[in-house]
Amino acid sequence: MKTFKLNWFIALASLGLFAAGCSNEKNTAAPAVPPVAAANPAPVSASGAEVAVVTTSEGVLVLEFYPDVAPKHVENFKKLAKSGFYDGQCFHRVIKGFMIQGGDPNTKDDSKKDMWGQGGPGYTINAEFNAKHHARGILSMARTPDPNSAGSQFFICHGDCGQLDNQYTVFGNLIKGDDVLEKIATTPTEGPDRPVKRMNIESIKIVPADSVK
Repeated sequence: MKTFKLNWFIALASLGLFAAGCSNEKNTAAPAVPPVAAANPAPVSASGAEVAVVTTSEGVLVLEFYPDVAPKHVENFKKLAKSGFYDGQCFHRVIKGFMIQGGDPNTKDDSKKDMWGQGGPGYTINAEFNAKHHARGILSMARTPDPNSAGSQFFICHGDCGQLDNQYTVFGNLIKGDDVLEKIATTPTEGPDRPVKRMNIESIKIVPADSVK
């Protein structure tokens, strides 16, 4: 599986930044992860709106979705979350002022650190580029150089990342937990942009929007 590359076209362009993995990682293909089985849908609010409650080792993040501009990405993220796919993973890629990234099933196993950034769900979905701006808190999808290669890896912007607009699919936004985003994004890191302390994703639950206070 190709490494997910997220070009930071301004200051980091010359570094060949990878949103998942980096250029000096071993080019070892990660085993394909079979598509997850369908789960029973969670109850929804009267409006039908749902949010993602991301419980991390640093606190809780709440994400709203943009199904009007990226319906397939929202559907895919919800499906994976409801199946438990993300539970036990971690934010394996952190760059202060840029973004935090998770979604790689390889990160459930610390012995697979050489393969972190290369995992996915075993399939890809097509891009849904839209006019949403990559501002702080925006939820977007990582991909390979192929625009139609998103799978499960996602990132949350820590700073304004307008250089990514119309090149990565925005499909949601952080509505609660900005302090948690700050904790994760500013944690000490080592190469390749990996947190020294594990930034664990304990669970991602899809719940009715009106159930979150």
